[in-house]
Amino acid sequence: MGLLDYIFYTFIVVVFFQVIYYLFFLGQFSFFNQKHKSPKKLDVSVIICAKNEAENLKQFLPSIISQDYSNFEIVLINDASHDGTLEVMEAFSSQHSNIKIVDVKNNEAFWGNKKYAITLGIKAAKYNHLLFTDADCKPVSKYWITEMCSHFTTNKTIVLGYGAYSKIKNSLLNKIIRFETLITAVQYFSFARIGIPYMGVGRNLAYTKAEFFNARGFMSHMKIRSGDDDLFVNETANKSNIQICFSKDSFTKSIAEKTFKKWFKQKRRHISTAKFYKLKHKILLTLIYVLNFLFWFLAITLFVIQFKWQIVIFIFLIRLIIQTVVIGLSAKKLDEKDLIFFLPFLEIFLIIAQLTIFINNLISKPNHWK
Repeated sequence: MGLLDYIFYTFIVVVFFQVIYYLFFLGQFSFFNQKHKSPKKLDVSVIICAKNEAENLKQFLPSIISQDYSNFEIVLINDASHDGTLEVMEAFSSQHSNIKIVDVKNNEAFWGNKKYAITLGIKAAKYNHLLFTDADCKPVSKYWITEMCSHFTTNKTIVLGYGAYSKIKNSLLNKIIRFETLITAVQYFSFARIGIPYMGVGRNLAYTKAEFFNARGFMSHMKIRSGDDDLFVNETANKSNIQICFSKDSFTKSIAEKTFKKWFKQKRRHISTAKFYKLKHKILLTLIYVLNFLFWFLAITLFVIQFKWQIVIFIFLIRLIIQTVVIGLSAKKLDEKDLIFFLPFLEIFLIIAQLTIFINNLISKPNHWK
């Protein structure tokens, strides 16, 4: 058997495992219909950590204040900002009695560490149920708190939500950012459904104060600059205490980066935390990436040399159809249907971008969250 035969059969094996991955892993979310949860009358602390976010607070904080929910407070954390962030917070606080401000000064031991600021905010929170978002995020409806908190139970103490990005017409970068966000969400929702949760996003995440302190907060990874959301979930979540929420009223929406340079820098910071995940999660995520990379590399190789091209095209189309169906159903749930038409191109670009970011992070490491 020659080299081309080995490449061909390797391609078949890769596609076989990818089909299993899409149908039996990602399918856990794609084919799942969540039942509507009855609203719960829980007291909730909404926590927003802001560093130099004066303009974003002016624009987005009113959508938090106007939430249709019976009893909630807003804990605004000013993380050593040097713009007018604190003044904006104080202006809102003077008009709304349910706003509490935590003004964090730079601490030599925790310089530039968002986790230190969030910890102080959590300690200041009045209620046990905590709901997190960012200063540049806006809930898509006035029922955001209601929807997210309806998934809390006695045992379910961590709720994963979806943090989307606003759509920009005719922007390739915007589509890439939203596609990466979609795929990440489909993965963490699916893995949570399977019972091996590994991450969440701080743009839309809820957990209890008791869960936070039982895990000793961020102490095990306090020295790691990023990861206040995904590393905390990775450490504390399990199949018994995790719940997902993806009703459209529960989404938050952020403004995406407008240049490749800024997005690349942002993703470097996010991806740098993955090496601190539990071993089983690192193995699974690495395997998923390697299979994606091999699929496109082997497919393109076999197409170029036209080795058994009829069979290769048939196998390629089967994989592409299954992927489109599974990701398409998820995209419909998460209101990202416009991305499906560009799926192959966006996937190839993302594979290249992730490899580039991984190599850059090996050379130099990102340090601060802002």
